[in-house]
Amino acid sequence: MQHLPAELWKWDAVDLAQGIRTGAIGAREATEACLARLEAVNPAINAMAQVTAEAARAEADAADAAVRRGAALGPLHGVPVTTKINVDFAGLPNTNGCVPLANNLAPADSPVVANMRRAGAVFLGRTNTPALSMRWFTENALHGRTLNPWSAGHTPGGSSGGAAAALAAGIGPIAHGNDLGGSIRYPAYACGVAGIRPSFGRVPAFNPSVAGERPLSGQLMSTQGPLARRVRDLRLALAAMAQPDARDPWHMPVPLEGPDLPGPLKVAFCVDPMGTGVHPAVRAAVLQAAAWLERAGYRVEEAAPPDFAAVAKDWDAFAHGEAQLFMAESFERLADEGARATYGYMVRHTPPADLRAQLLLMARRTTHQRAWALFMQDYPLVLCPVSAEPPFPQGLDLDGQQGFDRVYAAQQPLLAAPLLGLPSVSVPTGLTADGLPMGVQIIAPRWREDLCLAAAEVVEARAPMPTPIDPRG
Repeated sequence: MQHLPAELWKWDAVDLAQGIRTGAIGAREATEACLARLEAVNPAINAMAQVTAEAARAEADAADAAVRRGAALGPLHGVPVTTKINVDFAGLPNTNGCVPLANNLAPADSPVVANMRRAGAVFLGRTNTPALSMRWFTENALHGRTLNPWSAGHTPGGSSGGAAAALAAGIGPIAHGNDLGGSIRYPAYACGVAGIRPSFGRVPAFNPSVAGERPLSGQLMSTQGPLARRVRDLRLALAAMAQPDARDPWHMPVPLEGPDLPGPLKVAFCVDPMGTGVHPAVRAAVLQAAAWLERAGYRVEEAAPPDFAAVAKDWDAFAHGEAQLFMAESFERLADEGARATYGYMVRHTPPADLRAQLLLMARRTTHQRAWALFMQDYPLVLCPVSAEPPFPQGLDLDGQQGFDRVYAAQQPLLAAPLLGLPSVSVPTGLTADGLPMGVQIIAPRWREDLCLAAAEVVEARAPMPTPIDPRG
């Protein structure tokens, strides 16, 4: 493994897992390297809401002992990871970024944490999220503001902003996140790493600390998934996360690799799916990624998926319509002032939900899913922007209704995949002229994460990112 950096915190998860499995390195050695990096860089970016250093050392020692005795080893055996502080981790608080939840101790692991634990992961700690995980910016009154390692003046994204910032700065090679409206893909985009929102039903979800069930929009559109600096690490993490758990009745144990499709595989690229304009850097990124895919043997054609704007509008009606019914009290009681302000901006343009409208929406969702499924028989991959703008300046969504509306308009490309239940990868394409990360989104049919990951690897090979990086001002 001489080709790898001397510093273990720079290694990819695949290399760490192989090195630990073969005895070339120890899990404790890898964990100490990541903890030292955490101590060095986290004060500059505040990505970690809670550090579990002593528990991580104990887990690493147990992992090394398992290697010595020849025990069966999981795919993440000894690999340091982080989890987001809005999922249950046994014995630790699930704060969801809210001061009143500071002591909300989880009685048991959520399925995604349990699956990573069974796969052998070593947990470095918990990453930051905005209050109630409902912003594309990561700050809250309990854990503070997370900064983007590329530029302290720009958002690291949200709601998995702590996860993405930690990765970009070298705090572990794999991070857990979740995605209802882009909360994995947008932070990955903003921090220059990769992230996959899996198919609905791929990764089981449940928080034992929560008394009631989630609203239906959360049940049908929110997914758990990984972020990583490299696409191959996404594959490794997704396989670990996707194991069955009886606590999630929506989970489906579908194979991660689907049947081969007749080639050349067709890609529909769409520079401006909403028809409202995109930043020149965003346009250039989509066109460049399309060219790279074409050179790699894909058949790339400019084509718009059916009713992209209408799908995004229905996501808004579903997610924000239910938010008005079920989350107003939670924002008032649990959230900080900034989160309450963005909640108000968020629902201002959404008509109040009523039973007839919601039932018609659910029926129309099936129509959208059918139309996209037929489109994706011809074009199994859709290439489009993650956002219509480069990463936003910090706090833009709090700059009155006008600031929030600018953010929300730019984020519309993120909303189709959740409503439709489709997998989508955010992969970097390089840096803008201002030195900010830039990337694209690749969407595949349901259960075909393998297709969008393979295409993302093509883009990644042409635009390797220098992550991990030292935080910049």
